[in-house]
Amino acid sequence: MHDARALIDMGAEAVRRLARRGYTLDLPALEDLQSRRNQNIRSADELRAESKRVASEVQQTAKAGGDISKLKERARELKDEIRDIDAGQEQIQEQLRDLLLSIPNLPADEAPDGDSDADAVEVRRVGTPPVFSFEPKDHVDLGEATGILDFARATKLSGPRFAVTRGAGAALERALATLFLDLHTRRHGYVEHAVPYLVTRKTMTGTGQLPKFEEDLFKTGVADRELFLIPTAEVPLTNLYADEIIPPAELPLALTAQTPCFRSEAGSYGRDTRGLIRQHQFSKVEMVRIVDPAESGAELERMVGHAEACLKELGLAYRVVMLAAGDTGFSAQLTYDIEVWIPSQNTYREISSVSDFGTFQARRANIRTRDENGKPKLVATLNGSGLPIGRTLAALLEQCQQEDGSLVLPEALVPYLGFRRIAPDGTPEA
Repeated sequence: MHDARALIDMGAEAVRRLARRGYTLDLPALEDLQSRRNQNIRSADELRAESKRVASEVQQTAKAGGDISKLKERARELKDEIRDIDAGQEQIQEQLRDLLLSIPNLPADEAPDGDSDADAVEVRRVGTPPVFSFEPKDHVDLGEATGILDFARATKLSGPRFAVTRGAGAALERALATLFLDLHTRRHGYVEHAVPYLVTRKTMTGTGQLPKFEEDLFKTGVADRELFLIPTAEVPLTNLYADEIIPPAELPLALTAQTPCFRSEAGSYGRDTRGLIRQHQFSKVEMVRIVDPAESGAELERMVGHAEACLKELGLAYRVVMLAAGDTGFSAQLTYDIEVWIPSQNTYREISSVSDFGTFQARRANIRTRDENGKPKLVATLNGSGLPIGRTLAALLEQCQQEDGSLVLPEALVPYLGFRRIAPDGTPEA
């Protein structure tokens, strides 16, 4: 969320920068609402000052034995006028807030131009994609052949875009999550959290999921309570500090959690409907950092390294790209995508997005710290996947497959699994 005054002061520059991400800022509408708001505030202050003077005159005139009827009438008129102007101000405030909530973050200058993944700029490649002497299978065929993935029974339970893992597959999911959490807590300094999976509208609004993306969310209600299933642990982790002032000495905060994620994927039907790439429910380890705004750029690079460490530990080939301004998420000012190699598709596919939101989320959620003079100021927030379990599992199965249909897993997982190989029939083998 933006400061209206800051956008107005930027003027044409704000319009230009938002146009880079395909958003047309109605600057005159914003200026009009801000002007009307300020005028109402001034008028209300003047009326309250007059009301205070009239009340004082009523007391003085009554004490002197004078006629107070006209003064009392004026006091009643002022009360009505103040009530009306307050009601009008409430409407203007709501209109201004709705407009500000709909405006995306300003993209960083270093984000390349463009509006699709084809416009992303490659930063680096790590690892060599495996070369097979046979036609590689996709993770769905591998998982179903070994019996560790069951999409048919998942569909019977819940409909399409769900999966059941079984035996070594379920153990592999658990091992991946534990490995990632261990990396982030023991090596990268994050504090693990267990958080609610159902959150309020205010919480969703704080990180930018609402109001824009309501159709992408699963919503439930019990009696008079409206709650949303989280699309990512970013939502509860960041909002842990909503409406708080964090002592500067406690920054940066580094938070992590493994949670299920729930997404309706509205508008994405027909894309990646096969397998684990795009599901309605999946597990993910999330990283969140809350920092001083001056440090957000360096913290973004650090967080990208933390996500990369997970893939390096598994020996998976991947690349890092910087997203184009028009392809950057609503709340982010700069985003790096990490894309893992998927042999069956002969391409890299996104496995992690790591974003710097600047003060955008902090303003919405009212998360602050203090400056060198002790005055409250907004923090900066960042988040990234570290990593999603389903997509990692898909990449792992495909990059680790053998010609006989078996899977030879990375050494890093052996302490968590107790086995290194999954036989063609799904049997775990040392």
